[in-house]
Amino acid sequence: MLVNITARAWSLKILALLHEGVPGRQAPLLAATGAGRSAFAASLDHLAGLGLLERNPGHGHPLRPEFRLTAQGLAVAPYASAILSQLDGEEDFALIRKSWTVPVLALITRPRHFTEIRTGLGAITDRALSQSLGLLEDHQWLSRNFDYEARRPRPLYQAINRGQAISQVFV
Repeated sequence: MLVNITARAWSLKILALLHEGVPGRQAPLLAATGAGRSAFAASLDHLAGLGLLERNPGHGHPLRPEFRLTAQGLAVAPYASAILSQLDGEEDFALIRKSWTVPVLALITRPRHFTEIRTGLGAITDRALSQSLGLLEDHQWLSRNFDYEARRPRPLYQAINRGQAISQVFV
């Protein structure tokens, strides 16, 4: 589910804002996210397709609907809010908006090998995982150490600093 939610850049922000009480109309949500209209609309549609968001029946204009969290959305939104509360500025938010950042961090609460992470994420390619791990390491959200106990030394990845704070949201 986490992989599906983060497939759209603004999904976490929308869930967090609705959880924090921002009105569910498009204009206030759009202004609060800072997203472009088309990316915002795609994220709204995506969340509705996942069953996390729905139009509020009887509220809003047909061309300017009001949205609310579903029961499943109410369960997920606190996690989105907790993740975003760990961020410090636009650079952090830009990293968190990338598709695989949050799912990778959710898996590396303890040291893991590349293959363990890839298996846990299912649909990720080796290249996408390598790039995600590299970005997280560059931002010092992940440490890469070597397991010298293995027959062939292999890298072990674990969340650190801000990455660890985000990964602890899922523990």
